[in-house]
Amino acid sequence: MTKQELLKTHFGYDTFREGQEAVIDALLAGKDVLAVMPTGAGKSICYQVPALMMKGITLVISPLISLMKDQVRSLNQAGISAAYLNSSLTQGQYFTALRYAKAGRYSIIYVAPERLTTEAFLDFALSADISMIAVDEAHCVSQWGQDFRPSYLKIAEFVAQLPKRPVIGAFTATATKEVREDIARLLGLQDPFCTTTGFDRENLYFAVKTPKDKYKEVHDYILEHPDDSGIIYCLTRKLVEEVCGKLIRDGITATRYHAGLSDEERRNNQDDFIYDRCRVMVATNAFGMGIDKSDVRYVIHYNMPKNMEGYYQEAGRAGRDGDPAECILLYSGKDVVTNQYLIERGQDNQEMEAAAWRLVRERDQERLKQMTFYCFTHDCLREYILKYFGEYGKSYCGNCLNCQTEFEEQDVSREARAMIRCVESSGQRYGVTVILDTLRGASTAKIRQYEMDGNPEYGVCAKIPAHRLRQIFNYLVLKEYLYLTDDGYTIVKLTAASRSLLEEAHILTMKMPKEQEPKKKEKRSRLPKSAVGELGEQDEPLFQKLRALRLEIAREEKIPPYMVFSDKTLIHMCLLKPGNEEEMLNVTGVGRHKYEKYGKRFIDAVQKL
Repeated sequence: MTKQELLKTHFGYDTFREGQEAVIDALLAGKDVLAVMPTGAGKSICYQVPALMMKGITLVISPLISLMKDQVRSLNQAGISAAYLNSSLTQGQYFTALRYAKAGRYSIIYVAPERLTTEAFLDFALSADISMIAVDEAHCVSQWGQDFRPSYLKIAEFVAQLPKRPVIGAFTATATKEVREDIARLLGLQDPFCTTTGFDRENLYFAVKTPKDKYKEVHDYILEHPDDSGIIYCLTRKLVEEVCGKLIRDGITATRYHAGLSDEERRNNQDDFIYDRCRVMVATNAFGMGIDKSDVRYVIHYNMPKNMEGYYQEAGRAGRDGDPAECILLYSGKDVVTNQYLIERGQDNQEMEAAAWRLVRERDQERLKQMTFYCFTHDCLREYILKYFGEYGKSYCGNCLNCQTEFEEQDVSREARAMIRCVESSGQRYGVTVILDTLRGASTAKIRQYEMDGNPEYGVCAKIPAHRLRQIFNYLVLKEYLYLTDDGYTIVKLTAASRSLLEEAHILTMKMPKEQEPKKKEKRSRLPKSAVGELGEQDEPLFQKLRALRLEIAREEKIPPYMVFSDKTLIHMCLLKPGNEEEMLNVTGVGRHKYEKYGKRFIDAVQKL
């Protein structure tokens, strides 16, 4: 079959997405590839289609067991013979899988990087016809990446031992220029075809909020989206337990995931989310890299992550099907302190020398600063993200909170000067809270202890709301008029630019949200929106009927519902209302293999309504 026929037969798509065909053609021509494609852009098809057209075996090196299981299950559903080799298999299962692999039963084999240099796997690999190696999550090879895994450094060593060098494809969703160079060098890519299809995910809505009560914000949001699947990311295990416990007590079907749970409990909780038994997953960043659940409609970060790479990867787990989804970050100043603590104690990698570790820590501190600035900016959030990854988009995207908020330029010179003078007169010895409480004229224990109630700036901003003062302070940090230390305890320091603000002629303006009357919330339609079209109220009975049939089939086959058909496919069925084979095969996501398995049952459901 041709690549187009394979795409339609196994995956149900008529055309390739942006960038896919060029990568496929390069691999088929025997060229190494380095592809940076955003989550949901279809990276896996870039190596799965060539794997089906090449004579030998394709090895897919993947970092997580859950990722391998999910991919193999999806391939089997699409009529493709594939297997995985990792520590979740018993010894008997592992050697049986190797025996089948030697017999040529699988065209695609997923393998953990730790397995590559084991005696049993090397014995298999040295005698097998390996035509291609696809390195998934390739940024894990770089110590400058956000998910460095030393086992990835063994990939080049493994390739060097093979009797014939296969073509190598490296794939990742988030990699700066430095990390991309590291990937090519450490994997030994030879004159690779390099492509970056762009980091933008137009279907994602971005927002940063600073609510007084984070839990209430999350709770209310979930109640407004009762039928949607979503992920709530928390910085610590303790917070995961707290938030998940509150949601359950409030009658919301939520589950949790973090490294402190047993393997069995993590697996069961993950399955509850994937199989739609629980709509909400509350988790640390230990959850998600291996999850290919396409219908996650929102990702809420309860805390600010420590870097933009991690944030964008986690946020990108929303809307993998290309339909609208929301990514909301709930920021508070405590998040910075927690992240600084995690950076200081979080790197215990024995394979990294002390000098390299110091460099990594410095980079981590700089990344944290850039992440913090994302939470401060009043400019387009999407543009900020794209600039971070080296792309330059429009200054207005129309699909982020900042672009949808009315701002006005305000003169903040008086408040800015008061902040500078307060920091200066107190000897640059205190943190943010002490400085702002002094300006507000607060009478706290710390203010009295440090005798800041005698500071000349005490109470000069008493009439300004606390949240406005915090916005102005954040702006001064963003524009480098003030500096926050990160050596264990955050102290506010002056910069070379600070003194210029004290000159009366210096006018400082900043964009501030206009104070507006709260708008009455409009009743939200429960019907999903999709890139293939929008359903009307008259379509809801059919959509719910198709969802029920999908769930019935999923339970019969013990697979997640989205592996039968995605919501996008069900929506397209509602719009096209197929009555025969030809019409059903025109539905996006319905390939020949899935039509033969499920087509008649869905046609009957459409026609009998």
